[in-house]
Amino acid sequence: MASTPTEAIVAGRNSLSAAAPVRDTRLDVLRGVALIMIFINHVPGQIFEYVTTKNFGFSDAAEAFVLISGIAVGLAYGSRFQPGSRLTVAIKAVKRAFTLYLAHMITTFMTLALFICGAWLFHRPGLLVEINILAVLMNLKEGIPALLLLGHQIGYNNILPMYGALMLMVPIILLLNARSPWLALGVSAAVWLLAGIYQVAPHNMLIEDYWFLNPLSWQFLFSIGIVSMLHIKRGGTIPRHPLLLAAAAGYVMLSFIWVTGHLWIWGNSLAALGLPTVITGFDKTFLSLPRLLHVLALTYLVISIPALSRILRRPADHPLTILGRHSLNIFVAGTILAMIGQVVLYITNKDQLAGPLVVIAGIAIQFAYAYYLERKRQQGKVKGKLVADTATIPVPVRIGGTANAYRQNDRK
Repeated sequence: MASTPTEAIVAGRNSLSAAAPVRDTRLDVLRGVALIMIFINHVPGQIFEYVTTKNFGFSDAAEAFVLISGIAVGLAYGSRFQPGSRLTVAIKAVKRAFTLYLAHMITTFMTLALFICGAWLFHRPGLLVEINILAVLMNLKEGIPALLLLGHQIGYNNILPMYGALMLMVPIILLLNARSPWLALGVSAAVWLLAGIYQVAPHNMLIEDYWFLNPLSWQFLFSIGIVSMLHIKRGGTIPRHPLLLAAAAGYVMLSFIWVTGHLWIWGNSLAALGLPTVITGFDKTFLSLPRLLHVLALTYLVISIPALSRILRRPADHPLTILGRHSLNIFVAGTILAMIGQVVLYITNKDQLAGPLVVIAGIAIQFAYAYYLERKRQQGKVKGKLVADTATIPVPVRIGGTANAYRQNDRK
């Protein structure tokens, strides 16, 4: 029976061979695909937008990215979260959250600069009323602090704040999982459900609204990724059964027919059941159940069908592998390029040629940047190996004459 991506990763990391374990590339490939989909969706109004995953099911690349991130966190932090080192792991998670905050500040203020410059240079003041920018410009005294305190989000710049908040929750998720995986999932599910029912979410400061992606809701998907990964690392497996496989495939097909057939009116029938909208709706802010089930069903199919798993296993030097390996840097670059694309489409009145050209150029730039980052990473590994090898060279010690000088040098 074929191994899942997470099982294969654990097997590789636990290898006792003298050679370095081979990195399983499937998570990197999936992350690379998600980054491309997010970039394309962040340049609305061009033809490539209509072929991304959001047009064929309830969930989109954002759900996939968060689930993959949870799996990656389970890999990176899970085995280290042991008594005596839990504070260290918690500090690392907080540092990662701060890194995400800084990345968000870069994309936010670059977006402001691009739209302001576009409005000024091309005499298109309408750019200033796009993507929640006007609320900041009308009241800079409160607007800038609101941006810095995450109390206001520019449109298409809302994934990193949610992800940063999730990283702050990592120590709690890991602590609950250490007691019981079911406890971790149960608490996480309860928070998701209550946040959806009672509309509990971080509020914005400049306008009456919530964060576009509520971390109290999205933490459930993130936790599922973490807990599942740690379950695999402990030697567990993901159950495979024909009925589960049929149910997952059936739900994915239902979602496909629903979205492509524009059958959203059926949502009224679900609402008539009297259940909370987080159960029957399709809201992205509170990660409604249909969206959550869709990404989980897709994931189950990927890990259960060997052919799909083989397709995703690419060489370490494959473009998608390299792209996904440097996800944060590529995401930041992709967000900035997407904002440039939005400005270009606005000033060209969504020209049918300009849009696709912007997207193609943006994707090419991201791949080029990923290769640049990979080359730097490889050079750093070579330098580190040279330093390590140099450190193992013994210092000669002469007998007699100036031997004391050599011995003193050796002691230093």
